[in-house]
Amino acid sequence: MSKNENLKKIAKEIRLNIINMVSEATHGHPGGSLSCVDILTILYFSKMNIKPEDPEWEDRDRFVLSKGHAAPALYATLAKKGYFSENLLSTLDKLGSILQGHPDMKSTPGLDMTTGSLGQGLSAANGMALAGKLDKKGYRVYVILGDGELQEGQIWEAAMTAAHYKLDNLTAILDFNGLQIDGPNREVKNIEPVADKFKAFGWHVIEIDGHDFDQIDRAIEEAKATKGRPTLIIAHTIKGKGVSFMENQVGWHAGIINEELRKRAIEELTVG
Repeated sequence: MSKNENLKKIAKEIRLNIINMVSEATHGHPGGSLSCVDILTILYFSKMNIKPEDPEWEDRDRFVLSKGHAAPALYATLAKKGYFSENLLSTLDKLGSILQGHPDMKSTPGLDMTTGSLGQGLSAANGMALAGKLDKKGYRVYVILGDGELQEGQIWEAAMTAAHYKLDNLTAILDFNGLQIDGPNREVKNIEPVADKFKAFGWHVIEIDGHDFDQIDRAIEEAKATKGRPTLIIAHTIKGKGVSFMENQVGWHAGIINEELRKRAIEELTVG
């Protein structure tokens, strides 16, 4: 099996776990979780320098899920990577579980930042990247942003800060699926032109298909090779990727997956 075939297999397994997790919890955010799976898969299974057996290893690469409502995708990825048992995924958002509705770094192994308040993750990632520079560490920092999240003013303060401090050890990846909870981004509050805005703030910008494993791989390598400024990877994705009745449907930003829908989704993902 080739490298990409193996990564695609892992991504499919993560998507299956997301569907089962959200169904079991009777609530959650499947749309934006499914859209960022391929990015997470490449980061955790190909690119990031990490040790699941030692989650607090000082020299590890750092990751921040700024769009914290996509926690099911991150939990499923961490479990698949071996940070904790996949059996715990069925406890999503249950009382006493280490897997709450939004990431809590004090409860879940492998989390570098507690997130959920949109707009704050890039600032936290900046701090990690700046600390790495000051301490002369070689680790890199990755942060996944939601597209609707770019409507938050703090994002732009953080973008200016990252460029000012020349944080070339920071890579932000925009999960650009075009939809937020209230509708299409362009109708709620248009965020375009995203590439031009980040370039104006001093960032290196790359645009890719966020479901093409070769493109994701090349973009991350280009970000690593870029010196003197941070990189934004604009990953064009499909909300609800992999499940036909969820794809590009704003109603599946958050929703209840009943047993009938769970079976349909599992069948599509298994066959696809």
